[in-house]
Amino acid sequence: MTKRTQPTDAEMRERALARWEGEGGALAPKAAAGSIDETELRLLARLGAALLDDWASLPPDLQQRVVRRTRSLGTPGDHAHVKETLARFLREHRSEW
Repeated sequence: MTKRTQPTDAEMRERALARWEGEGGALAPKAAAGSIDETELRLLARLGAALLDDWASLPPDLQQRVVRRTRSLGTPGDHAHVKETLARFLREHRSEW
């Protein structure tokens, strides 16, 4: 009888990325090349959380610039998907800020 092992963090991350990309998501070229390490990913997550903490107090023009920039970071084919996903995320989590 073989013992089933738990997938490593890297394997779980790889599977999640594959699912995400299969749903139309894409990483920016730098990230796709594998040059963002775990520490940088955690830093980016913290920066995103900090931005969301103050999202409601940001001027609307700044919010729009951030949304436009977020959409532009992926590949050209996923801009509409990112726009839709980001809009849904912001609507669903609005009460948390």
